[in-house]
Amino acid sequence: MRICIPVQTNEGLESVVDHHFGSAPYFLIYDSDKAAFEVISNSDEHHNHGMCHPLRVLEDQDLNAVVCVGMGARAVQRLKQAGLKTYRSKQDTAKETIREYREGVLEEITNENACVDHSCH
Repeated sequence: MRICIPVQTNEGLESVVDHHFGSAPYFLIYDSDKAAFEVISNSDEHHNHGMCHPLRVLEDQDLNAVVCVGMGARAVQRLKQAGLKTYRSKQDTAKETIREYREGVLEEITNENACVDHSCH
């Protein structure tokens, strides 16, 4: 299982989960089968609201899920169309988020509970 966690800094598993998916400076990709991770820069970090295309950065990563603090309905829909599940995390470290994901305690983000503005976190 490969999950993507948008993070604020490139500090490995101690990186703090970003508030939003598309505007995160980095993506931490965690592979649970290998217990390994890598960090990728988000080249689409700076964009107009609603115009992000982070899947361009992530398209070759063979992901299964994305876990972040907040995500809008448009992003949820795009990820769903790409076959990815989306989950809501607290603004913890990537390490804590991975632990919560493994324990199955994260809420799935759907169109119904997606963020409608930047104050949803």
